[in-house]
Amino acid sequence: MANDLMKWEQASRRFQSYWRSFWFHVSEMLGWGLSAAVFLILVIIFFSIVGSIVVRAWPVLNLHLFTEITNGIGGGLKGAIEGTVLLSFGSIAIAAPVGIATGVYLSEHGMGRWGSLLRFLSDVLVGIPSIVLGYVGYISLVIYLGWQFSVAAGVITLSVMLLPYIARTTELALRRIPDSLREAGYAMGAGEASIVFKILLPSSLSAIISGIFYALALSMGETAPLLYTAGWSNYMWNGHLVREPVGYLTYVVWTFINEPFKQSHMLAYAAAFLIILSVLTTILLTRWVLFKSQHQPGR
Repeated sequence: MANDLMKWEQASRRFQSYWRSFWFHVSEMLGWGLSAAVFLILVIIFFSIVGSIVVRAWPVLNLHLFTEITNGIGGGLKGAIEGTVLLSFGSIAIAAPVGIATGVYLSEHGMGRWGSLLRFLSDVLVGIPSIVLGYVGYISLVIYLGWQFSVAAGVITLSVMLLPYIARTTELALRRIPDSLREAGYAMGAGEASIVFKILLPSSLSAIISGIFYALALSMGETAPLLYTAGWSNYMWNGHLVREPVGYLTYVVWTFINEPFKQSHMLAYAAAFLIILSVLTTILLTRWVLFKSQHQPGR
């Protein structure tokens, strides 16, 4: 009787083990299947959007698009392309040094009260809608300082928006560096500045560059803060930082698509295509930098 009971318990445990294994494999297959289905849906949506934009922009995707300025609701996008480059790279030129310096401070000295406050303010800044930053830039730069719609007002507003992304990326990149490298630097008699510029920043350069590229891609697709600060101009930039509006691609998308003319619609789709192409190129460049850094000998 005892042997029969023991055999029954063993068979019961084997059955429960098989049953759990069966449901584990079923749930795993369902999970992978659901993930694949969602990924496939996203791919279809992505290519349908990009394909629709390319098809509608194709009639104006020619050399004139890059060599002519916008003329009313037609013409080219030469001025808007120039303005997008100015605003995006100008904002990075301001945000990158300040953001990297902030990330270094938070990584090396941000354990106290001031570091916690700075992280809190950075998180708040990330959560603020970009149109609110544009309105603040309009009140403070365009109106109060009298800069009017200008490159400087747009660049500063965009740089404020990008700062927390670069700072956070830099902090996380520096925190991944082992403390043994810092200790080795101090043991060799190196000062704090030498450790930061000769050990920490070179070791995390690829991750920091990736964060800068991400911020650059983010700035290329912004419209709301520029409506209040950069304004709009059909003409090429004349070199004035203030009191002179500038064109940019996202304005063409936002405005021209609402015009009741086919030519303006095609120009809006062409601007959207150029923005998508620029953002995808920046993201792919970011991935390439990360890939190269991860496959370097000795890493």
